[in-house]
Order: sequence, then C-alpha cells, then structure tokens
Amino acid sequence: MQAQMLAPAAALIAWSLIMLLWTAGTRFPAMAKAGVDLGGRPGARGQDLEGRIPDSVNWKSHNYTHLMEQPTIFYPSVIIIAMMGAAAGDVTAAWIYVGLRIVHSVWQATVNKVPVRFMLFILSTLAMVYLAYRAVMLTAFANPGVVA
Repeated sequence: MQAQMLAPAAALIAWSLIMLLWTAGTRFPAMAKAGVDLGGRPGARGQDLEGRIPDSVNWKSHNYTHLMEQPTIFYPSVIIIAMMGAAAGDVTAAWIYVGLRIVHSVWQATVNKVPVRFMLFILSTLAMVYLAYRAVMLTAFANPGVVA
C-alpha cells in the first residue's frame, strides 16, 4: 500500500510541472506581444506582469503559485501515512485531493469564476483535512511496542 499512497503525490508533482510549462508557454508570448523586456529592471517578479499582460495569461501563474502553497502539507502527509501504513481510504482521499487540485487548476487557468474555484478549493481542503488527521492519528497514537 506504500506505493499506492505515494502515487497521488507523484501525480501532483507531475501536474505542477505541467502547470509551470503552461505558464511559461503562455506568458512568454504574451510578454513579447506586450513589449515586456525579459532583461528589464533587476529584481522584477512575475507579479509585476499584472496589468501588463492579459489576466487570462496570469491565471496560469496564479494557479502554479497555489500549487506551491497548500500541497506543501499534502506531500508530508502522504509520506507519513505511507510510512505508518496507509489504508484504502487514505489512498482514496489522496487521489480525491489530487483530482480536485487538477480540476481546480484547469478551471482557474481557463474560466476562473471564483465561486466554482472556491468550491473546488474547499472540497480539496476537506480531503487534505482528512489526510492531516490520519497522519496525526497514525503517528501520535502509534504503539511504540508494535514493530511494523
């Protein structure tokens, strides 16, 4: 069950890289069209592009940033659960989390209507809450006399 528990994390890593490529693939052409110089002022950041390139292009970057936020607690949670002994429900919850994050990404990168995006975020967060709970329960209440 260890590999099955880690597979959703691997999938989310791959998806994050896809979002990074999607961001670059849409941002660079938009920057060129807007006349934004890549060698511009020192210390420039992606957020400096707000209002300079179309919002719909920036949405991909916004989502990539989101994939670097909450998933940072997803990854250790699934590792802890995998190490301590995942149950089928844990694997299911991890795949639900990843599936909802991917749907959230596609929605935010294309349509970006906030009520739907927020609902997708809340649903994925509920899966994350379950995973965090399981990680705590498996570690805080582990029987030190039992060898796995």
